[in-house]
Amino acid sequence: MAAPSGSRKKVQRKFKLRGFTLKVDALEETLAYLARFPDAEDGYLDLLIDDIDKQSLKSSILDREAIRRVVSLLLNADAAVDPSAASTSSSFALRVIDAFVIPRFRYDPIKNVFYEHTGKLPIHGDAGDKAALYRDRYQLLLQRIARDKFFSKPVFDTKMTESESCEITPIQSLIGCTGRRWIMGVISQLEEGQFYLEDLSAAVPIDLSNSKITSGFFVENTVVVVEGELLSNGIFQVNTCGFPPMEDRETSLALHMGLDFFGGDVLSTEENFRLLGLEKKAVNDMFVVLSDVWLDNEETMEKLAVVFDGYESVEVVPSLFILMGNFCSRPCNLAFYSYSTLRMQFAKLGEMIASHPRLREQSRFLFIPGPDDAGPSKVLPRCALPKYLTEELQKHIPGAIFRSNPCRIKFYTQEIVIFRQDLLYRMRRSCLIPPSTAETSDYFQHLVATITHQSHLCPLPLTVQPIIWNYDHCLRLYPTPHTIVLGDRSEQKAFKYTGITCFNPGSFSNDNTFAAYRPCTQEVELSALES
Repeated sequence: MAAPSGSRKKVQRKFKLRGFTLKVDALEETLAYLARFPDAEDGYLDLLIDDIDKQSLKSSILDREAIRRVVSLLLNADAAVDPSAASTSSSFALRVIDAFVIPRFRYDPIKNVFYEHTGKLPIHGDAGDKAALYRDRYQLLLQRIARDKFFSKPVFDTKMTESESCEITPIQSLIGCTGRRWIMGVISQLEEGQFYLEDLSAAVPIDLSNSKITSGFFVENTVVVVEGELLSNGIFQVNTCGFPPMEDRETSLALHMGLDFFGGDVLSTEENFRLLGLEKKAVNDMFVVLSDVWLDNEETMEKLAVVFDGYESVEVVPSLFILMGNFCSRPCNLAFYSYSTLRMQFAKLGEMIASHPRLREQSRFLFIPGPDDAGPSKVLPRCALPKYLTEELQKHIPGAIFRSNPCRIKFYTQEIVIFRQDLLYRMRRSCLIPPSTAETSDYFQHLVATITHQSHLCPLPLTVQPIIWNYDHCLRLYPTPHTIVLGDRSEQKAFKYTGITCFNPGSFSNDNTFAAYRPCTQEVELSALES
């Protein structure tokens, strides 16, 4: 069957953009190759052109032999991957990344590039590190908004009316300006009872009393874009207030090709497409996520046994169980003297898992500490659970994984961020303005909008939630991941926002709720045990 004329034109256009011309037989060879991949035609076409570009060619006019030679190399590379691997075990494809090994990138506004920090990052920073935390957050969003078509300066000197222009004005440049202006800055309370908007040049007092706001929680220290006018008394009257616009994942990755923001290593184009193919075949892989697993609560342990019994009997057991804290019903603080008891409760959990042979052999178990679990402090990111508590469990489950909070999962090509924090309640308490109900009255959706637009998991003031200054980059969401798991004590929810899957599995000990996630389709199944 002949290829549609649209496909022919698309192939010819893409080759022409790269400086190549296809003979008729070369075009037919290309179309025959792409017919093998009807669901990923564009990706494999780009891969083919990339490889041709690397070849030593005598002419830019390509014949059948030139295309066939590269196609043969690509098909042989695909055949080298074991086709049965996806149906057996996905353990080789699953990588859990601790927050403290995520590379740190800083933006250079002069060269307009990110560069990676080399050397060791101290846990205890100085005053300059605290200032750098805010500066880095701001510059990350500033370089993102500079590419947005509504806020970027026109390439040509197009005549635009003042009402049409949305170009961001530095706060320092507001002096002497009249009329409507757009500014971007961090909401700060430099004086008690008076809020300011700060950027890298200056600060200006703002009046938010009559402003129209978008969805999200507007708390101190968040970066906002506002539209308004500087009054004669020096106060900027805000008419509209919102977060910096989003940038889709593909755009960010294309701009920063070769930089590993996530921490899972940079993949070549060929490797990325091979893994993407395996990921699509991994239809049986499933992650089961439970939050607030109180090991010292007999009722919780009985309910956990019911969950394990249920998954032990299914045809294909889950690939991964993600168990998030708190692992104790009361805070493990200075008044907590039962660490030896908690150690034995982890051992009992290990025995419970080991009593389910299929889960023990075929599933993996990931443990992430909660906000009140044992650890050096409540500062984010939190390190993994202390070895003293977990070593008895590891005797039963040697492959158990213990990581920081937050942590990240790389599943084939998919990037998943996991964060356990009672964030919703604290964001609502810290709000400067009641959330807008124009688009939604669902607080979870407001939370998702806030963290995704801020490109940060926890944009609360440091006085509310301390963060290790030199490790603030571990909480960034840039480029945007495929999935964000927000373990919260609030009601379980799932929400897809601008292509990002976000869900809260709920509190297992309080509500009997948990979630099952299928990475192949990015589908979330919210589940609960009957009480």
